[in-house]
Amino acid sequence: MLGLTSFSLTDLTGQQVSFPGNRPSLVCFVKEDCPTCRTVMPVLASLYEAFADHVDFFVVGQTADGNQILAEEFKLPFSLLDDSALKVSFATDVETVPTLLMTNAEGHTESERIGFVREEWQALASDMLNQFKGSECTLDWTALPEWRPGCGSLSVDPIHADRLRAEAENSPIRARRIEVGSLDDEFEFMFDQGFSDGLPVIPPTPERVLRMLSGTKRDSQEVVAVMPPNMAKVTVEKIAINAVLAGCKPEYLPVVIASVEAVCTDDFNIHGVMATTMGASPVMVVNGPVRHQIGMNMGLGALGQGNRANATIGRALRLTIRNVGGARPGGTERSTFSNPMKFTMCFAEWEERSCWDPLHVDRGFALEDSVVTVFAMSGGPTIIIDEDSLGGDALAGNIGAATTTMLNARAYGFSNCLMVVSPEHVDTFKRDDYSKVQMRRRMQVASEKTVEQLSELGLTAEQQVQLGALEPGTRLSKFGMDEDIDIVVAGSEAGKSTAFFHGWIPRSIGSIPVSRKIEV
Repeated sequence: MLGLTSFSLTDLTGQQVSFPGNRPSLVCFVKEDCPTCRTVMPVLASLYEAFADHVDFFVVGQTADGNQILAEEFKLPFSLLDDSALKVSFATDVETVPTLLMTNAEGHTESERIGFVREEWQALASDMLNQFKGSECTLDWTALPEWRPGCGSLSVDPIHADRLRAEAENSPIRARRIEVGSLDDEFEFMFDQGFSDGLPVIPPTPERVLRMLSGTKRDSQEVVAVMPPNMAKVTVEKIAINAVLAGCKPEYLPVVIASVEAVCTDDFNIHGVMATTMGASPVMVVNGPVRHQIGMNMGLGALGQGNRANATIGRALRLTIRNVGGARPGGTERSTFSNPMKFTMCFAEWEERSCWDPLHVDRGFALEDSVVTVFAMSGGPTIIIDEDSLGGDALAGNIGAATTTMLNARAYGFSNCLMVVSPEHVDTFKRDDYSKVQMRRRMQVASEKTVEQLSELGLTAEQQVQLGALEPGTRLSKFGMDEDIDIVVAGSEAGKSTAFFHGWIPRSIGSIPVSRKIEV
């Protein structure tokens, strides 16, 4: 049985009416466009005329305009109460209108009627007559239908329900609310407040944030990480707000949360990544079943536009870094040129099209795990075209040779890279049963330069000291170790190419790729 809490609403005259009073009460929830509510209007009017001296009447209408229409059309002897905010309907857990509740003087519900069943409402009139000894109800009951179903309460309509939940006392939302003027354009307002990355964002209304939070079982106030440079506590709610801004669906939220956990580690060093003049930015690779569950793109155009999950997940991470962490261009973010990856760069590995173990398995996770791995990349994707190599060794050598100018032609022995191998190139490696280990080693050999070759390019003082200690003819590889080359598979079935993301500065003072399991 439904229970009522105390409330105060305004009637059609503008007077505040409070429940409970000091008498038994009849409380009925209605809305003007419900045919069954219209059916019971004469019944309520008749009950009021018979028992108003003994019972307080609270007829609660769910729309202000509808209340006025009902009052005028049915010449009601009572004034309807305005619950157009739907807070009383929501607090009472009304699902259907009309809902009628009879309460005692303390406001406790003693009986209820939902919808209209003539026999039940007629019995109510008889019970009231026996209890209160008022006038007998003069209504012609035979003129009324035997039964009519009610209509859905506006308080459970999806248009309103999320907002009402957000406004309830136990709402999971704790973020400060910003009021937008009635004449303000909410999208322009978001630009003016500095919440945008330069592209339009979705206003994070309470109902949208609540809907986003439905994508995870984690508590909205759980602190996921502490994010520099502001050293701000990043809660699940704050991530959800930025996921709304970015245009995510609720089912994307666990991926965004995992990516925030990853970049806020000391290994990843998000402050350094965002503050460097080199324009480094996170690149996210998603593995496991979640790729299919949320519809990520791993095939044609995987590194570009056109897929909502890819685009908005990467954007949500960057907006969180901006709006919560405080990394903003012109502030702590000092990129000389910046790059388009500052908006977003997130894609899924096409594991089913690969001849190798996927990235997350390489990094120690189970095949059935869903995992996001975040890399700090300073450039790319650069496309390496090779339509002629017929074997894995030749192809890996050509790809390795293309890395020699990454950062600059004499930047050797440090940094890392991410290779995204296309299906057609994978087929070449597969024919030779060519492993990732072999590919990395061949790339290192193909990118080698001697001490003399590097010296010819002009060395810094530090490099002169380092290389001066080496024997003449010593050969150096582009990357400090083979494991600095990460390899994934993605892209269209057509096109003999590999995409190459350029790394950042040495891992010891820069950034180390970090993986996090995605948990709902």
